[in-house]
Amino acid sequence: MDFDLPDDLIALQDMARKFAAEHIAPNARQWDREADIPRDTVAKLAELGFLGVFTPPEYGGVGLGDLGASVLMEEIARHCGATALMLDAHNALCTAHLLIGANDDQKKKYLPKLAAGDYLGAWALSEPGCGSDAAALTTTAKLDGNEWVLDGAKQWITNGHYAGIYVVMAITDPEKGPKGISAFIVERGAPGFEIGPKEDKLGMRGSDTVGLMFDNCRIPKENLCGQLGGGFIDAMKVLERGRITISAMAVGLARGALDESLAYSKERVAFRKPIFNHQSIQFMLADMAMQIDAGRLLTRKAAILSDAGKPSNIEASMAKLQTTEMATQACLDAIQIHGGNGYTKDFPVERYMRDAKLCEIGEGSSQVQRIVIARHLLES
Repeated sequence: MDFDLPDDLIALQDMARKFAAEHIAPNARQWDREADIPRDTVAKLAELGFLGVFTPPEYGGVGLGDLGASVLMEEIARHCGATALMLDAHNALCTAHLLIGANDDQKKKYLPKLAAGDYLGAWALSEPGCGSDAAALTTTAKLDGNEWVLDGAKQWITNGHYAGIYVVMAITDPEKGPKGISAFIVERGAPGFEIGPKEDKLGMRGSDTVGLMFDNCRIPKENLCGQLGGGFIDAMKVLERGRITISAMAVGLARGALDESLAYSKERVAFRKPIFNHQSIQFMLADMAMQIDAGRLLTRKAAILSDAGKPSNIEASMAKLQTTEMATQACLDAIQIHGGNGYTKDFPVERYMRDAKLCEIGEGSSQVQRIVIARHLLES
């Protein structure tokens, strides 16, 4: 069993780490304060291939798969969870759904533009009354001649403010339950499609989150993505992949909390010695390091299984549950180690904590992951 990354992913790790330290870290606090990531930063990420991490080379991407995406997400999230979340929604949700469900013509039309950064991608499943119960959609799609007509609303849509294309789940046959849900590609500017204002969030503030409204929204018949009635099944496959990248994001945030806490503990003096020399601080740092390493291993196991085409649903749920709850605790411990300074915006650990909490909610809450794992135990 080899725990070392292959050479191409080591190169990706080095490139992402360097870019994050030089271009993201100095600006992350401002992006959080202004609730916006500049478009030129997104363009730079695209130039490095970070918007095409899943996209195969024939469509202009780098095609590094889940393990590559997990490496990238950890390095970006180390300094800014919001930037990582923007990449996650683009790659692991929108692009991943197109790779699963889109036909050849749709892939040729949209994937190169997504990989190049011409389009930012968004994915629309959740609704105002439908979050964890993903099958309880109310947005409908009805065929009218050569057009699908969408009516309804979506909520909590990452990248929704800036996206160029959206993969939207809607009911096409209300009598069939989840098997009556289909996916559609909706382009920005489609008639009857309205984008709501940005949500004023606790964390991940640089990443835009909006609601979407569809009022007699008409899109071409050929914009059905995947099989009619197959949208829910495809969405569950997408979420499985998304849980791996969310896990890596959580590991990155926790690593940032540890790195900042370790550096601070070596400089802060209390009782005539650096606080690192106090055993109570050492124990907190040791626990953080142990849990981060465990989370990284769980995440990479799920990623390797997924890349090999093997079942990874349970592994992804376990990784997502462990890493996200671990990250929140690590960030809380980091604030404690920083004392009063950790409660101010002069130090990044309070932002890491606000960002980490979202990881416990998105792509299936902690409670949903426990249900998935428990059902697997019951069936095994």
